[in-house]
Amino acid sequence: MKRGDSDYEAALQAVVEILKDRACSGCRPLTYGDLSALLLANHHAVPAHEGPMPFLLEDASVQESPDGDKPLISALVVLQDELRPSTGFYRLARRPPYAATRQGDNETIWINELEALRREYGTN
Repeated sequence: MKRGDSDYEAALQAVVEILKDRACSGCRPLTYGDLSALLLANHHAVPAHEGPMPFLLEDASVQESPDGDKPLISALVVLQDELRPSTGFYRLARRPPYAATRQGDNETIWINELEALRREYGTN
């Protein structure tokens, strides 16, 4: 599975839908393993910690916020042991166009993204 091929694009759309559903149901984070299992249930074999997963998460956030004006939906995916996003999430948040409105340390950026997702998707 590579960026741009039909399998990747189908998996990307599945990631977006899974994360939007998660955002609409309270913005409770899920682990990479949980996301991998949900993707597999949708017939997309994406390992939790290798292969296309980091690219799918980055592309899901970029697709949903191409100009940086909406929250990064990948904030909902966390490492099991740390219960925080991986370094890839913070790298994305600190690059243009996202960096202009995302300031502070990692914890601040992540908490602010979760709050923005709650506002965006109408959950409390």
